[in-house]
Amino acid sequence: MWGAIFPGQGSQQIGMGQFLFDNFKVAKELFEEASDSLSLDFKKLCFTGSEDDLALTHNTQPALLLVSTCYSKVIQETTGVPFKYAAGHSIGEYAALVMAETLKFSDAIKAVRKRGEEMQKAVPVGDGSMLAVLGLDDQQVEKLVAWALEKSGLFPIECANFNSPGQVVLSGSSKALAWLSENMTKDIFPEPPRRLKAIPLKVSAPFHCSMMMPAQNAMKEFFETIDFNDAKVPVVQNTTAQAESKADVLKDNLTKQISASVLWTQSINWMQEQGVGNYIELGHGKVLAGLNKKINPAIKTINVSNLEDLNEVEKLCLT
Repeated sequence: MWGAIFPGQGSQQIGMGQFLFDNFKVAKELFEEASDSLSLDFKKLCFTGSEDDLALTHNTQPALLLVSTCYSKVIQETTGVPFKYAAGHSIGEYAALVMAETLKFSDAIKAVRKRGEEMQKAVPVGDGSMLAVLGLDDQQVEKLVAWALEKSGLFPIECANFNSPGQVVLSGSSKALAWLSENMTKDIFPEPPRRLKAIPLKVSAPFHCSMMMPAQNAMKEFFETIDFNDAKVPVVQNTTAQAESKADVLKDNLTKQISASVLWTQSINWMQEQGVGNYIELGHGKVLAGLNKKINPAIKTINVSNLEDLNEVEKLCLT
């Protein structure tokens, strides 16, 4: 069985999606629709613009949705892969919902632009940050967070992304995360881990934590202005790590996702339990392929970066 997976923020790069734009009418049409909807030249932003402009959250999120939707449409038109489930990492979940026909692309592109703007406004620049913790299992990370909160008296510190075994991203107060990074030690644990490392992430806000509640409340209001439909392909959502199909449930979980943890490891494990062993990463880069390999080396994740890759996917679907 096949799963469709969509990458999130951090996978963006100048040039993403250009081979789709150059070769497929549906991709050109999507670029035009997105540009008209937001009065933004996405061709310039994605192909020839600056990395700094593309990295702005309110630009990154719609650009990722656009490119992932181009991948989705082209793959569906050229190969007809019978996807059992769809899932997206953070902002990637919007692309999964477009593929599942829960959201219209025209609504989703406006939603993610607003999401980016509201997330950026929610916390003053410099007050929040994110920190990747490497070498600990999920329970050890939770113990580390509890220890830091107690010893520092600073908050919040919360688990934002469960990306793969040994890679969990924390989000919260910049002061709290800086204290944790400077003071953490293997001696915290009864059985010290072989590896313990913290890497500050270059992000503009503390995503997926309680500091994002103002953005979540704003998006809850916005979602009342657009239509959600039952999913034609079940979507494994970040907040539950289980497949959902009902419009009201999908909408509620998408709202909560802004301040809740991204349960990516749990989502992939759940799909594996349902018999999904093959995935296509519908978007630029190989971020999710790398995470999937860490979750389970037996997982096969296919990436498409040119016409030759696309032809290989088509051959696989015919066998």
